[in-house]
Amino acid sequence: MKSIDELTEEVLSLPSASRALLAEKLVESLEFDTDPAIQAAWTSEAKRRRDEVRNGSVQTIVGEDALAQVRQLLE
Repeated sequence: MKSIDELTEEVLSLPSASRALLAEKLVESLEFDTDPAIQAAWTSEAKRRRDEVRNGSVQTIVGEDALAQVRQLLE
């Protein structure tokens, strides 16, 4: 069996798309039992927000700008 360090080195050599897919699978493996109704509600919300961005009814902002706005609100 490979050590964590060996696995990490091997995984980090993968293309970014492959690393992202692996990360998603690892996170999914950690998730605990989720109420199907709650999961469905979050999925619906995520799709609604995605569609708003795609159809232009809302505009995205750069992550750094969003964090700056939040920090400003918290001051």
